[in-house]
Amino acid sequence: MTNPSGLRTRIAPTPSGLLHPGNGLSFILTWGLARAAGGRVLLRIDDLDKARTREAYVADIFETLEWLGLDYDEGPTGVEDFFRSWSQHTRMEEYHSYLSKLKGQGTLFACTCSRRQVREMASDGQYPGTCSGKGLPFEGGQTAWRVAAPAPGQSITLALWPEGPSEQHLETIDAFVVRQKNGAPAYQLASLVDDLRFHINFVVRGEDLWGSTLSQHYLAGLLGLRAFQEAWFWHHPLITDEQGHKLSKSKGAGSLRAWREAGSGPAALYRQAARVLGLEAGADTPSSFLEAIRAAKIIGPEWKK
Repeated sequence: MTNPSGLRTRIAPTPSGLLHPGNGLSFILTWGLARAAGGRVLLRIDDLDKARTREAYVADIFETLEWLGLDYDEGPTGVEDFFRSWSQHTRMEEYHSYLSKLKGQGTLFACTCSRRQVREMASDGQYPGTCSGKGLPFEGGQTAWRVAAPAPGQSITLALWPEGPSEQHLETIDAFVVRQKNGAPAYQLASLVDDLRFHINFVVRGEDLWGSTLSQHYLAGLLGLRAFQEAWFWHHPLITDEQGHKLSKSKGAGSLRAWREAGSGPAALYRQAARVLGLEAGADTPSSFLEAIRAAKIIGPEWKK
């Protein structure tokens, strides 16, 4: 597959629960910027966590996109098509090939620490490097694979939209997991590999996912994956509750399914997305939102600086 030109982005929910307003906001922003730039949108459903994935949650993704009025250019057409042809579990061989490359470079080490042990050892949640010098075997036991932490003072150059290239230091990145104890690839590696596979060059994420962007960019550097290193990123503000806490599945946020069942439309989410982009009031449908982005000339076919 050749690397196509033009903006290519993705909507990438995880089917571990019903979608919440924060998901809807991110979907709308991703779609609106892509369409205004004449770009293409991939629907990528991240179902690595098999234990938490439910068919009902996958169905909720398609129902939510229909309710929002958002289309996409590539990806599954429905639940059955997703599990048959688009599930991350159909791409395991590709993920493991990249794990083998990292292991062959000597940039990984085996670790037996549990999440609970890491929390007990480090109040900030940063892995303290407990197993990095033990030389534990990679196979034959309940061991995760971690990538060696960045060197002190190491930085990367990140292409931030709309600002342009920006130097970002990596002191917040620890020796994170790239293969879980059950042998499955971890999120940071799988997300990176998927973005490469589908030629994604513009990633829209919530501002709470800075750590993921830095971790994946660091991995791309270790693997010499320039395409991902040259991708552009925008981290948008989050929808928060009255106490300023982000709305998410893990925090028990109300679901968009509940909105639909109550007869509510998505206009409030479109107005929130318009506020995030600094657009004038009145953009509360897919067409009016897109028209407002184009009128404000926020982004276009020449979206790179």
